[in-house]
Amino acid sequence: MKKCDVMAQVEQKLKEIYGQEYKEEYAVAFRSFIERWEAKQWRKNEPLSEKNVYLITYGDSIFEKGKPALETLHRFLKEQVGDIITDVHLLPMFPYTSDDGFSVTDYRKIHPKLGGWEQIEAMAADYRLMFDFVANHISKSSEWFQRYLADDPKYEHYFIPKDPSFDTSNVIRPRTTPLFHEYQGIHRVKTAWTTFSEDQIDLNFRHFPVLLEMTDILLEYAHRHGTSIRLDAIGFIWKESGTSCMHLPQTHAIIQLWRLLLDYFQPNTNIITETNVPHDENIRYFGNGMNEAHMVYQFSLPPLVLYTFTVHHSRKLTEWAKTIDKVSDSATYFNFLASHDGIGMRPTEGILTEEEKQLLVDKVLQNGGKVSYKTNTDGSQSVYELNINYFDALINKGVDVTEQQQVQKMLAAHAILLSVIGVPAIYYHSLLGSRNDYKGLEQSGIPRRINREKLEYSQIVRELQTNSRRCAIFRGLKRMIAIRRTQSAFSPYAPQQVIELGDHVFAVKRTNEQTGDSIYFVVNVTPAEIAVDLGVSGEDLWTGEKINRSFRLLPYQFVWVKEKLS
Repeated sequence: MKKCDVMAQVEQKLKEIYGQEYKEEYAVAFRSFIERWEAKQWRKNEPLSEKNVYLITYGDSIFEKGKPALETLHRFLKEQVGDIITDVHLLPMFPYTSDDGFSVTDYRKIHPKLGGWEQIEAMAADYRLMFDFVANHISKSSEWFQRYLADDPKYEHYFIPKDPSFDTSNVIRPRTTPLFHEYQGIHRVKTAWTTFSEDQIDLNFRHFPVLLEMTDILLEYAHRHGTSIRLDAIGFIWKESGTSCMHLPQTHAIIQLWRLLLDYFQPNTNIITETNVPHDENIRYFGNGMNEAHMVYQFSLPPLVLYTFTVHHSRKLTEWAKTIDKVSDSATYFNFLASHDGIGMRPTEGILTEEEKQLLVDKVLQNGGKVSYKTNTDGSQSVYELNINYFDALINKGVDVTEQQQVQKMLAAHAILLSVIGVPAIYYHSLLGSRNDYKGLEQSGIPRRINREKLEYSQIVRELQTNSRRCAIFRGLKRMIAIRRTQSAFSPYAPQQVIELGDHVFAVKRTNEQTGDSIYFVVNVTPAEIAVDLGVSGEDLWTGEKINRSFRLLPYQFVWVKEKLS
């Protein structure tokens, strides 16, 4: 793309963002901004393929005393995980004050306990990296906010004070905490908008210098080996009186501006939007499929897979999956089952009934988990997320009684993750076969800590050899990924066709339109042996056995049948 073309599009996006408040000086500032970044050396990123599998982890998830945590994580990945993981999602790696990293004090520095940018560069030599961009809010201890409290003119409009003329009655909240908090400034008490907590101050993107500085940070991440950039809580970044202050047109225009710049400077740098909301709202972040997010988090998948293996019935998952198909040749889904957060329940709205949601709530509580709530616009509360390790969430007490059956159920759930259209991302505790961390939960009182345990290097290496549960899940997932990576039918952009073979199984066909390769995936979602009539002959890539149309599946067994072409 020529510079004149990109500038014309940037100017158009700025007009969409600021409307009547737009000033010509904004485009002038961006022209100088682009010229400055053009002077830097940019590398080439490869496009996503069936080989890409993400690992979601904190920089200090695996640690050794006295060593920079990123060095330890890098060593663990190289020695224990190998190349089955291609992309490492490093959850916020910056200095912070709360929320396990999501209250950043300085966007441009690495937390000292993790190391520095040199450790990031070393890891980038072996793995593609995904950085977290916590764009909506910053720590109250940050220099930006402290200078706001000190009445520094530069930061006067970086944040959003409480304004009686601003109608907040329709604002959607993910928390039950107040929307505004008071802070003692040098000369007076000042207020600020706080979507998530008293320590997380929302930035004011309506103030042009904020947009310019945050865009600069985004490009710095891409230049410093961020091949993927996760836009955390991005749906909240624009505020408009009388609205929900979520998913507003200006928010989409800002993401489209960022996509435009990344495509210009470093193509195949992926923008991934994190919007834990109902499915129809979530997929709007694809834009037209070519101009906004490269990937959106597939938030409906975790609760629907959990529901399917809880009721041993695939109808809900099957009907939902029928609505999921190819977006474009450059946009797809970021699929996951577990993450550092809980299992979001808002994405089940319109899919699961209140009774079906409550069934999952009851099960999670029975299995030792916690439940978090959000405040609705009418003042009522509803379930926001389920806080539990995914392995523990899957277990049906009294049914999944043996470790072997529980492990097989975990592998079956991840077989769905690895088979449906999109790019798979596996949480480190899922890969390592972890359980609920009650100690972390009790010590912190934070529900999400139940699934954020830090693991000492030598101990986890030993347990991956001696702990039967960890060993079976770790080796099983590694083998599944290794097989998947060799099959072009699992391209992130290869369409899927949902196959109805009865409610005891979930089945899809993936076909690569370029190579012509097809794979049929069938998984038994019940604890009983069942008969399946696929109507297709081929080879099961998992077992190497020949499949001749009809076969039987053991409890929670799955097959990847590569169609035998005549």
